[in-house]
Amino acid sequence: MRDLDRLAAPGTPEREILDRLAPESLPRHIAIIMDGNGRWARQRGLPRVEGHRAGIRAVRESVEAAARLELEALTLYAFSTENWKRPRWEVRTLMALLKEYLAKELRTMVENNVRFRPIGRLGELETEIQDGLQRAVEATSSNTGLVFQIALNYSGRTELVDLMRAAALAGRDRSLLPDRIDEAWVAEHLVTAGLPDPDLLIRTSGELRISNFLLWQIAYAELHFTSVLWPDFTTRDLLLAVADYARRERRYGGVVEPGQDAADEATE
Repeated sequence: MRDLDRLAAPGTPEREILDRLAPESLPRHIAIIMDGNGRWARQRGLPRVEGHRAGIRAVRESVEAAARLELEALTLYAFSTENWKRPRWEVRTLMALLKEYLAKELRTMVENNVRFRPIGRLGELETEIQDGLQRAVEATSSNTGLVFQIALNYSGRTELVDLMRAAALAGRDRSLLPDRIDEAWVAEHLVTAGLPDPDLLIRTSGELRISNFLLWQIAYAELHFTSVLWPDFTTRDLLLAVADYARRERRYGGVVEPGQDAADEATE
């Protein structure tokens, strides 16, 4: 790990967590379900929009921390296909905040060697949003550090539906034969192609759901749930999640410990 002094000053609680983490114990890819903006605002007697606005700080801090930890990827769930059901004014606000974030943070991503990659049904977003996303992709395309994925108009089920449609079309013109479809083929055709699957999935706000997020990719991810609302999520909270992950033994269902029932292991 490098850049530790920029991530956490010596003597701080964050640095104490960092100093106990071995580099090889870090996850390569963290995915986060950012939840709790509305409750954060309601607790303070503020409009929901203020919760979304406050959540931008947590996005910025999480991206910077992941980059300085030298993770391979960070994926944030920003807007699901189901979020279109929210009031129209709230959707407009979320899209306006996205444009604001891209305008303000693009230079920082370039300077910190972060490669930006939006995922989801991006073609259904308004043209101005699509253009802003494309500019950010192009401006960071030569960066070699953290891959920062933001999931927009995304859901795990629609991703799999889109993949099956593409496979069916390819099968119809015989460019794809059934025996070529295996887990590796699927992984190569998901929106996360080229990246390792998430090792760690974090959800904020105390909810214990995965909310249709990266359903294929998180098959073996370690899950970390925190009651912290997203606008209050800090570098320390991210490091606590990473420390929790580092303490776990990942077996992928393939190793039976002495004295452990094989049937129990097979269910993991």
